[in-house]
Amino acid sequence: MIAAFMAGLLAGYGIAIPVGAVGTYLVALTARTSLKNGAYAALGVATADGLYALIATLGGSAIAPLITPISSPLRLISALVLLLLALRCAATALAAHRRHQTSNHAPETTPARAYFTLLGMTVLNPTTVIYFTALVLGGRTTPTLLDQVVFVLAAFLASTSWQLLLASGGALLGRALTTPRARLTTALLSSSLITALAIHLLTNP
Repeated sequence: MIAAFMAGLLAGYGIAIPVGAVGTYLVALTARTSLKNGAYAALGVATADGLYALIATLGGSAIAPLITPISSPLRLISALVLLLLALRCAATALAAHRRHQTSNHAPETTPARAYFTLLGMTVLNPTTVIYFTALVLGGRTTPTLLDQVVFVLAAFLASTSWQLLLASGGALLGRALTTPRARLTTALLSSSLITALAIHLLTNP
């Protein structure tokens, strides 16, 4: 059981620590809104990682052949969603700047909206399920049901802790940005970075 827990922790951190479009958006969202929204968004990412870990442990070798044929459409959808989010982020920041709203560039954002937005972004990433499936298939022994449960929970906890750390960084960033111009600049930079990541996703299959 301890081995399964450690394996789950390593797997969870392994997929969570590389900061891509999801991590970038999480930090930017928290900086623009609040730590509460960021925490819910972080849980959305961790939930998706946990679900994929569960699917991988239960599905085993049946998962990879099902995911591989649809990885290209998922990649396209994911890139389009990222582009839309980047545009929305920039438009919201510009509108808020014109209204001189220094405290919140996205007043319509709610914890539930943040949770499901990040959950959806992470679910669209086929790399996650392929990653967990490869780990499961790479095991030399057949795990027991208890080991599978411990593995999934550990992966979820690892992802949660890292995503909450990113959200906390976003909250600190938001507090440091005390002027409307600084907040606008940060929002536009994050939108540009998310756009670049989306283009990279499209051009590097």
